[in-house]
Amino acid sequence: MREIILDIETSGLDYKEGHRVIEIGCIELNRKEVGSHFHQYINPLKTLTEENMKIHGITNEFLEDKPLFEDVADDFLSFIQDSFIIAHNANFDVGFLNHELEKISKPTIDQDRVVDTVVIARNRFPGQQVNLDALVKKLKVNSLIDREFHGALKDAKILTDVYLELQGVNQMGLQLEEGQSEDLNLSGELNLKTIVLTKEETEAHKEFIRKNIPNSNWAKTDKTYE
Repeated sequence: MREIILDIETSGLDYKEGHRVIEIGCIELNRKEVGSHFHQYINPLKTLTEENMKIHGITNEFLEDKPLFEDVADDFLSFIQDSFIIAHNANFDVGFLNHELEKISKPTIDQDRVVDTVVIARNRFPGQQVNLDALVKKLKVNSLIDREFHGALKDAKILTDVYLELQGVNQMGLQLEEGQSEDLNLSGELNLKTIVLTKEETEAHKEFIRKNIPNSNWAKTDKTYE
């Protein structure tokens, strides 16, 4: 089953007041395994306020040369296809996107294919806070993503880990396809790079073993480990 973890950033809280989508972030899951991703900033043709920018850190100057929604809509729809859409507080994200799609006479996202992780989390943690930050703590998700500002792709990354934990799927060690990991490293991925000790560190380690574990086989060998 193919699922799309989705998040957006907007110029404000209500599209009925003329606010627009300014960023879309999507991560593909195929049978709970991470696949490709879609990320796009969008020029809303609307001036952002200081209050907006304090939330996501995106400025008017940054968005000036970005494409319009109508220019990226086909790529977005091609990416999500008819897959299930997973979003946190999905009515907000899907409501904004469907409003944008309706304005340019594009197919909208049916509600029957939308899964709201807020509903799942409330069933799991009744009466408790279920925002993303709270769920990261409750589920002990190893998130190292900077949350000073919100961002569609970074929140989609976090939601991917949260959703899989809510589903009982542990993401530790799960790798992305070659060429995708450079700009999309999930917080749960292990760092498997080889650690090479310096000569001084190796000697200090051997001395520690000799003094504290004198009967250890490690204390009886001069072999250097990398």
